[in-house]
Amino acid sequence: MKNLLVAYLRPHWRILIGIALLLLVQAIGNLVLPTLMADIINQGVVTGDTSYILEVGGIMLLMSVLVGVASVVTVYFSARTSMRFGRDIRRDLFRRVQTFSLAQMHRFGVPSLITRNTNDVQQIQMLVMVGLTMMVLAPVTAIGGVVMALRTDVQLSALLLVIVPLMLIAIGVMVSRAVPLFRSMQVKVDRVNGVLRENLAGIRVIRAFVRTAHEEERFALANDELTTVSLKVTRLFALIFPTLMLIMNLALVATIWFGGHLIANGSMPIGNLFAFQSYIMQILFSVMMAVMTMMMVPRAAASAERIQAVLEAEPEITDPVASADLPRVGRLELRNVSFRYPGAQDPVLQEISCVFEPGRTTAIVGGTGSGKSTLTNLLPRLLDVTDGAILVDGVDIRNIPLDDLWSLFGIVPQRAFLFGGTIASNVRFGREDASDEQVWQALEVAQAREFVDQLPGLLDAPVDQGGVNFSGGQRQRLAIARCIVRDPLVYLFDDSFSALDYTTDARLRAALAHRTHDRTVIIVAQRISTIINADRIIVLDGGRVVGSGTHEELIDSCEPYREIVASQAQLEGTR
Repeated sequence: MKNLLVAYLRPHWRILIGIALLLLVQAIGNLVLPTLMADIINQGVVTGDTSYILEVGGIMLLMSVLVGVASVVTVYFSARTSMRFGRDIRRDLFRRVQTFSLAQMHRFGVPSLITRNTNDVQQIQMLVMVGLTMMVLAPVTAIGGVVMALRTDVQLSALLLVIVPLMLIAIGVMVSRAVPLFRSMQVKVDRVNGVLRENLAGIRVIRAFVRTAHEEERFALANDELTTVSLKVTRLFALIFPTLMLIMNLALVATIWFGGHLIANGSMPIGNLFAFQSYIMQILFSVMMAVMTMMMVPRAAASAERIQAVLEAEPEITDPVASADLPRVGRLELRNVSFRYPGAQDPVLQEISCVFEPGRTTAIVGGTGSGKSTLTNLLPRLLDVTDGAILVDGVDIRNIPLDDLWSLFGIVPQRAFLFGGTIASNVRFGREDASDEQVWQALEVAQAREFVDQLPGLLDAPVDQGGVNFSGGQRQRLAIARCIVRDPLVYLFDDSFSALDYTTDARLRAALAHRTHDRTVIIVAQRISTIINADRIIVLDGGRVVGSGTHEELIDSCEPYREIVASQAQLEGTR
């Protein structure tokens, strides 16, 4: 956590110095006030000197105003600095996650990454806010209070030798037990977020399979685990505060008891007893403030470890610094490409060699688990090949800056995802400067214009996050329109027609053929009817290419392809 604090507080060093000076003013003012009060009692109240009382009282009033103003300014700048501190960490976390490969995203887990960028950052941010107001005030007040207490009366100061160690022991026990509990708590928070996210995303599946009760039990288990850890922490703090208050109250009783004897013996003026009590309270309250800060340290430390794990994770897919000169034709070539997921025993893809030419439509088919989606993730370098190479216009994609590489592709994923906004903003996600006319053209090619024309607001019709206010087929068509308006060199459709009926599918493919006649088009599909007219069909089976050619050629030469065609023909015959 120390490295994280130093790195993100260093840019604010001028403000930190100002805060420290203001806290020093507060500490000095608070330490001087009890001495002035003792002087008023000893030299003003006891002797009846009204003018002295007014004179010293006026000084105390001015000093109190100065301390109050310094306190307000300190809190303001502390809050502003801590908010900026949190903003900077969230920004860097977001940027780091953007560089992660799909494998790294899965390794950390989406719920965990969300928790780290929200709850974990908030824990450290709160510690910074409290720490900035306590970092000078508590130690200076405590040390200064001890000095002033000794100056007031040495005999009574011996009580500090008992009181302070007792408080420090209590704090040490609390911290040693709280650290592992807070670490466990963050893991439990991740678990609750994960279960909740799965339930919200899969609510239709849960209801369709009548698994609501099961999911309620699963969430209840995760929730109970978090509650159990939280209660342990709460019980710990429920014990520490009464213990500290007991020590403070015993300290006051002891001070009055022994101080009363000293006053009765004439060894100490009565005003000094009031001053000593004030210093004792300042010392103990400083320790209490330290406890408040220490309460936050264990959880913040656990959060800092999780944040640093993300910030220090090196991207598995490195972005080359030098820009490669691309002919920008859009020719893709795979040379003996193999891929194995981290920790997997067997490769998903093995020795794949093929070429995707501009002006030609190439389809990829295969059974479940044959590696189709993995291959589509390798082409735009969302994953890196384990062996072999992928070339774009003769240049290895590992030598192309990622932004330049991604600019060549227009991708429609298997699960069409729409962003919260409007129809226009979602389509323009593919090309920000697209005109309304270009947006309508893209919608028309994607066979989406018909239903968009019927929406109130047309292009300004609202889209909920994820596009949940549209059907699966409508979402797919809008995602295809987003790809079309981009006008990329390479169109990559990953099973993007599965939710379309046969008529819409045929119309869309006909319109696409005209729009993409000089582009490289790659279609991953399950339905043979979608790719039957492709210029070339690549058949995958067990991660290997087992066939390549036109539909007619594969019918004659490729057994796995014939089985796929036969199974779909049989399925169609039963309808």
